[in-house]
Formats: sequence, C-alpha cells, structure tokens
Amino acid sequence: MSGRRDLRVLIADDEELARRRLLRLLGELPGIAIAGECSGGAEVLKLLDADSAIDVVLLDIRMPGLSGIETGALFPDQGPEIIYTTAYGEHALAAFDVGAVDYLLKPIDALRLRRALDRVRARPLQPLSSTDPPLQRLAVSTRDGVVLLDPRTISHATFDGTLVTLCGDDGEHLSDLSLQELEERLPSSIFERVHRRALINLGRIERLEPLETGGYRAHMRGGGIVPIARQAARRLRRRLGIT
Repeated sequence: MSGRRDLRVLIADDEELARRRLLRLLGELPGIAIAGECSGGAEVLKLLDADSAIDVVLLDIRMPGLSGIETGALFPDQGPEIIYTTAYGEHALAAFDVGAVDYLLKPIDALRLRRALDRVRARPLQPLSSTDPPLQRLAVSTRDGVVLLDPRTISHATFDGTLVTLCGDDGEHLSDLSLQELEERLPSSIFERVHRRALINLGRIERLEPLETGGYRAHMRGGGIVPIARQAARRLRRRLGIT
C-alpha cells in the first residue's frame, strides 16, 4: 500500500490482558497507528463521534453494556471497518451480517490479525468526512445490460454448467462471469467458495443442514439452498468457529 497513510486502529475489549496482547501484536506490524483503547461499546461510539479518522476497530463481542454486535450496528454510515475479536464462535454469522471485515477467535494469532488488516488495506481508504461515499457496488454484465449490485445484498451465486446465477434481494441475475471471477471481485470477508459450482454470502446463511457426506446444505435467508462440499465444510467450520 505504497504512498498510503498508516491504518489508525482502535482497540475495544473489556479485558486489559486482551488489550495488551493486541497492542503487542499491532506493535509488531508496519503501517499501524494506535488510535486508542476502549473497554465498552458506549466508549467506542463516543470516541468515533470525536475522531472521524479511525480506519478500523478491533471490537470484542462480549462486553458489559452494549455488546460488540450492538455497538457495530450503531457505527456511522461512513464509519470505520470492523474486525471482531471473541473467544466464542457462535456469533460469526451475526458479525458478518453487521458487515465485519473479519472475525478473529481468541487467542488471536498474529498471522490472522495481519491478514485481517490486509483486507482493510485492500479497501479504498477515504476521509470519513467526504461527501462522496466509497464505491461498493459490483458491476455485473447480464443479458439485460450492466447491473450494479451491492455485494451485501447478494445471497449466493451458482453455476449450472453454462451461466452463473446471482441470487439476492432484487431477484436473480444471469451473468457470463465465472465463479472464479466473482470470487476475485467480491469481498473475501463475507463470501466463501463452498462448492465448484457455488459461492455464498456468510452473513446470509440461515441454517446449515449436515449431510452424510460430511458436507452441508446451506439454507439461505430469503430462500435458496446451496450445496457445501465436504472439504469446503471444513474450512467453513473453522471460519465460523463451529466445533
């Protein structure tokens, strides 16, 4: 990220030892500036009101008062990116639904933390006071022309052997993009390739139905069932903290 300023990172965790660990890990990474420390959600929101130049918040989920999920849902529209930190895996879907860049399970690994911050670096960094919101839509060429889609509204994409179908809030769109091309263009923080013929939005999973093969059927919010291959199921369990 040559020529770009340091990432300003705010740490939010009610446990002092957890904050110290994050401070140590962040101190070993280049291009990081610590924007402050908070021990609760209300304190985070107050600091964000006073400082519009924070790029990312490392946000614990279980805190007294407002939870991390509740706090993230109250972030300003042009607020910082969120990387959730927690010792519990069951909140992963809710975290991605809020729009988190990543979800780190404690004890936090230095490599995973660096990768999560790299995902933030890969996104356009614009001043939060800008009147022009960052472009966050995916241009998809369809039979009806070019459709601009907000990735968060896409539930899943499947390949039928000929064309890819994108399913989302505004219905279905046939595209000549391959799943590989879609995977490269969509944010890896919320999308996962779960089958050679399927790509899903983690935040849109409503239920995972186990199969005898070791895979799953993912029942998606708003309808739709997506197959998850056995090998992909293992990755998905690790990512969602499912034991």
